[in-house]
Amino acid sequence: MPQSASRICVVGSSNMDLTFRTSRLPRPGETLTGQSFKLGFGGKGANQAVMARRLGARVSMVTRVGNDVLGEQTLQNYQRQGIDTTHVLRDEELGTGAAAILVEDDGQNCILIALGANAALSPQDVRAAESVIRESSLVLCQLEVPLEATREAFVLARAAGVRTILNPAPAILLPDELLRLTDLCIPNESEAELLTGQRVTTPDEARAAAAILQQRGAGAVLVTMGEHGVVVVDNGWEHIPTSSVRAIDASGAGDAFIGSLAVFLLEGMPLRQATRQANRVASLSVTRHGTQTSFPTRSELENSNG
Repeated sequence: MPQSASRICVVGSSNMDLTFRTSRLPRPGETLTGQSFKLGFGGKGANQAVMARRLGARVSMVTRVGNDVLGEQTLQNYQRQGIDTTHVLRDEELGTGAAAILVEDDGQNCILIALGANAALSPQDVRAAESVIRESSLVLCQLEVPLEATREAFVLARAAGVRTILNPAPAILLPDELLRLTDLCIPNESEAELLTGQRVTTPDEARAAAAILQQRGAGAVLVTMGEHGVVVVDNGWEHIPTSSVRAIDASGAGDAFIGSLAVFLLEGMPLRQATRQANRVASLSVTRHGTQTSFPTRSELENSNG
């Protein structure tokens, strides 16, 4: 695996994923028999960290897991991936976060998350990792840990001149202060809609929502639209389509996009070129089962079509 001189620090969540495959989602009060079940590693923070590492970046993780068997397995997974675990903390009171993922035959999914120890990641935990943040070239955050911890990470990053990327997922209303600390904000359609109060179903609507986020303080904005591509809004705007593929499991596709985008940006790619490359990564991931298990390596990406 090639090594990048740049470091990415991910401040975010660690979950254990319980993935069920089913012909369709159950209705309220209904019990269905699933086709298969798998236990795997997840959490938006963890997924994005692993994706960046798969492409050769140096990655440090700032997170909390439970002092339980799932936490131990999560820690070991980070170590196997080659991710710096100095600031993977063990919580004595809360269990490791978990996610129940239901995947339909057409690749669509729905997810229910219990935050567990993720909910205890504190600004003090983040300050303890200040040296890692300062030594990084990019800090990447999501919203599966307390907002105060995310804010602290971006305050420290901004003070050190470190680039910041925010994936505002799962979506909550955000203070303008956090957006002003964000160099690149990457919501999907539903997240952009909640953040702005604007309908987001078309590229033009995505552009309008992104413009609102910029007016509130964000730098560039990417609105991801699944199979319909990505709308990039910086000094101008562009709708970048994605490749047509036969999707079998969309779990983690957004994380594959964001984790790989971070790497491509640090390698010096312009934003729109990096977006096209990250689209390729996400498209490849949905043709495979699982979340982190679907993420391609650098050599797999280079050998893929497209």
